[in-house]
Amino acid sequence: MPKRDDISSVLVIGSGPIVIGQAAEFDYSGTQACRVLREEGIRVILVNSNPATIMTDPDFADATYIEPITWEVIESIIAKERPDALLPTLGGQTALNAAIELDAHGILEKYNVELIGANLEAINKGEDRQIFKQLVLDCGADVAKSHIAHTVAEAVEFAEDLGYPLVIRPSFTMGGLGSGFAYSREELIRMVTDGLHQSPTTEVLLEESILGWKEYELELMRDTSDNTVVVCSIENVDPVGVHTGDSITVAPALTLTDREYQNLRNIGIDIIRAVGVDTGGCNIQFAIDPANGRVIVIEMNPRVSRSSALASKATGFPIAKIAAKLAIGYRLDEIPNDITKVTPASFEPTLDYVVVKVPRFAFEKFPAADTRLTTTMKSVGEAMAIGRNYSTALQKALRSLEKRDSSFHWNGEVGNKDELLALSSFATDGRIITVQQAMRAGATAEEVFDATKIDPWFIDQIALINEVAADVASAPALTAALLTHAKNHGFSDVQIADLRGMTEADVRDVRWSLDVRPVFKTVDTCAGEFPALTPYHYSSYDSETEVVPSDKKKVVILGSGPNRIGQGIEFDYSCVHASFALSDAGYETIMINCNPETVSTDYDTSDRLYFEPLTLEDVLEIIHAESASGELMGVIVQLGGQTALGLAQGLKDAGVPILGTTPEAIDLAEERGLFSAILDNAGLLAPKNGTATNQTEAVMIAENIGYPVLVRPSHVLGGRGMEIVYDSEALADYFDRVRDLVIISGTSPLLVDRFLDDAIEIDIDAIYDGTELYVGGIMEHIEEAGIHSGDSACTLPSVTLGRDVLNRVREATLAIAEGVGVRGLLNVQFAIGQGILYVLEANPRASRTVPFVSKALGIPLAKAAARVMAGSSIRSLVESGLLPILDGSNVPASSPVSVKEAVLPFKRFRTVEGNVVDSVLGPEMRSTGEVMGIDSNFPKAFAKSQEAAYGGLPDSGSVFVSVADRDKRAVILPVLRLSQLGFTILATEGTAEILARNGIEAQVVRKYFMGQELDAAEPSIVELINDGKVDVVINTPSGRSARADGYEIRTATVAADKPIFTTIAQLAAAVASFEAIREGFDVRSLQDYALDRAAELEKVAKNA
Repeated sequence: MPKRDDISSVLVIGSGPIVIGQAAEFDYSGTQACRVLREEGIRVILVNSNPATIMTDPDFADATYIEPITWEVIESIIAKERPDALLPTLGGQTALNAAIELDAHGILEKYNVELIGANLEAINKGEDRQIFKQLVLDCGADVAKSHIAHTVAEAVEFAEDLGYPLVIRPSFTMGGLGSGFAYSREELIRMVTDGLHQSPTTEVLLEESILGWKEYELELMRDTSDNTVVVCSIENVDPVGVHTGDSITVAPALTLTDREYQNLRNIGIDIIRAVGVDTGGCNIQFAIDPANGRVIVIEMNPRVSRSSALASKATGFPIAKIAAKLAIGYRLDEIPNDITKVTPASFEPTLDYVVVKVPRFAFEKFPAADTRLTTTMKSVGEAMAIGRNYSTALQKALRSLEKRDSSFHWNGEVGNKDELLALSSFATDGRIITVQQAMRAGATAEEVFDATKIDPWFIDQIALINEVAADVASAPALTAALLTHAKNHGFSDVQIADLRGMTEADVRDVRWSLDVRPVFKTVDTCAGEFPALTPYHYSSYDSETEVVPSDKKKVVILGSGPNRIGQGIEFDYSCVHASFALSDAGYETIMINCNPETVSTDYDTSDRLYFEPLTLEDVLEIIHAESASGELMGVIVQLGGQTALGLAQGLKDAGVPILGTTPEAIDLAEERGLFSAILDNAGLLAPKNGTATNQTEAVMIAENIGYPVLVRPSHVLGGRGMEIVYDSEALADYFDRVRDLVIISGTSPLLVDRFLDDAIEIDIDAIYDGTELYVGGIMEHIEEAGIHSGDSACTLPSVTLGRDVLNRVREATLAIAEGVGVRGLLNVQFAIGQGILYVLEANPRASRTVPFVSKALGIPLAKAAARVMAGSSIRSLVESGLLPILDGSNVPASSPVSVKEAVLPFKRFRTVEGNVVDSVLGPEMRSTGEVMGIDSNFPKAFAKSQEAAYGGLPDSGSVFVSVADRDKRAVILPVLRLSQLGFTILATEGTAEILARNGIEAQVVRKYFMGQELDAAEPSIVELINDGKVDVVINTPSGRSARADGYEIRTATVAADKPIFTTIAQLAAAVASFEAIREGFDVRSLQDYALDRAAELEKVAKNA
């Protein structure tokens, strides 16, 4: 049936902040949905607390609410906006859980809002493990033997029946949180206790182990007329036991016979029917026992999932877009395929290429964490590659990860076969390289299969890659045939150079002189049967190219590659905006990226999309292909984070024009000595500093400057390897620890700075065109200096800085922009201590705060920056109305206040013993995402940001206080206020004594130290936290012994999901908010704030 006419407005729930297990793929699907619904003339109301995604830009919905995703807040939005329907299937588990709660509280009924895209019955059938199990059996398929436990005692009893090892899965959690394998009774008790806590329904499923089976997924869609299509089959290279988000996966499935595939397809269609998904997509996971072919169904997600994003990018079939159309009444056969325009969406896609996805991990950020992969997802991002065969796609995907040693290599001595096999028997990040090295050392396919249970076909492909490497190494000369042979198995110029003992540049010269160059094929959903109208390309060493010549002016935008901690979707946001802005200005935009989760790799974001690794070789080949026709204006490198910046110099050396800030100017800001000269000329101060190339030098410099010092390697993003060091002994220890992680040498020295205690950190984002500086916003950090800016909460406009400081910041930024020679975006970090303004660092590129600033003040920074890089002046952009008359350094007093808060992934990372890793923040970035709170004043906005980040602050209960000596004076007032608000105060002896002298009553609690006797009458603080008897923890770490009891207190708090404040500044902000939350939250859309702002600007213009 055609579109329903009874729906004129829809409320879409987003997925909130990016966390491990629920990342950018849901922003991608939500953004798609918003675009489709508006094209259909429907008013779209969006709620999402995440400022980093392009989805929460005011251009994508009619009313955008950046508010906490709780049923109470959503009720206020429904009461205000009165939508006809609610679409919850595109925001991951967050949105589904919110919809279930709205229904349970009777809100949908009260306001007569219809749930579209999924019905609650279908959600329950898919998510409730007991109902789903029965339903699968009724469809004639098989499931693993299982029991449901609601208490630890029940679990222990059921384990006797199932035998160890067994699988533990909490109900209704995302990304496998809390799930895993228990090999013994002790592990079972620990994991079930944790699982019952993580599950919103306090239930845990225990099931028989199917470790080592082959794992598959099918991505299906179904409409109201029972048309069902299988969009894509996906096979996990890693066997069962590794979460599918952490596994290397391949599409289409490669090791199934046609009969096995048809069987899975039939089971899948029966299940989607039985569950009753009839207006959208779903994903079903299967396991097959390689010994006898027994098929069991693991689980299904009755919503758009992580795999849907991968399936969409792999096939060119836009699942989220089509799901949104099905939700408003269309059938699959009524929706045209965007890519061919002639086939309907009820045609199943066919692929004439292979797609491989490889996860990207961040274990180096959590040195204490257990690196073994389990059913709890731990990866922070992923890269995808497309090739004409598996070996090409795999090698391209591995080099897209941009990590040292992520690609296959043949350097150095052959390792010890038995050691390598033993190592590969555990699934870890990079296991596939271990397997390749084991086979290089003589391991047979059978030995590898016994160790890893990876399907023999995939093992044989690695053997093939090793054979091609041997051919390349032993050939008398590099011929065209040999190079083509290597390229057809995905070898990069770097790998060939290593094998031949040449340089990468030499190999490239030989290859170009022999005219061995790639052509570009198209992703067309139909294996070439119909012409494709969208240029979505991948490289191949075939004979004919499918790139259509064009005579327009072209701009190439380099994306930011796979998400990782320190480089997330904030950079993708800037890339997408640049693409839209330059398209509007009449340029042809060309996007290069390899991240399947993002909006930039959507085939309709840019005029052309190349899904390729971001390495110099791959980018140069694309530029060569595009230069064949039309005029290439240049390449934009300042929006894709460190990934794109790293390619700037190589591209310039190859004669490719770089738009915006030149590579030389980028170096001025990175190189310590050159940058100091710029600051001296401008009369600006930096903290006392020096650069060291080895340990002896570092100790000398540090003792000269005076401890504490901040040390950091050069050329890193997200504060890799940054630490605060308190004495020479600790500095020696630092060198031991980072030896393998970062290179410290003459070309990339270690930077040593005086660490400013008690300074306020300030962040500014601005654009400079060579004559005029336009400030996006000046942010004030809530935590003091020394915490990475990506992890620190910050506020805009600033709430404690005077006009005088803001003017000094503006002037200093202008001086730096002129000195460096910036054209485009610039981010500078300052610290102000004892009234002195210090410059900490300057980055001539898009920073991670660009989206937050744009939303908080309504200034389209990324769009404007793209226009400036392409040659427009800031004046012309202000006159054309793209930029507001007043810039962000002058915020009217009546403006709302926005607070950005980081979301941290500590509870995903456990040590081998199962404890959470430490939650003290430092100069190395560890957050995966962020949320934003916006309201009329700071306490309300801060309260919203806390609610959105981890469920908010309690309004009563007990508060535990234990602070370092330097904070004892400052903590008295906030604690006094808490006790007046009715909280019970608990403290350790030293702190309690000081509180008592100031008239604050506190109960003394025993300190915790390792190996102490348990005393039931007097539990220690850690036991109290574990028993849920503490609601808020205030614990500031003291200097160097922060390891001791503070560590245990903080990890216990994180594991119990309770708010924890590790700085006095955070605490002061929170205390003000405790009062603000008692009245509940008011909600307002960004569009309404924009109207206020326009009225305010009009007044200013009149007065001027």
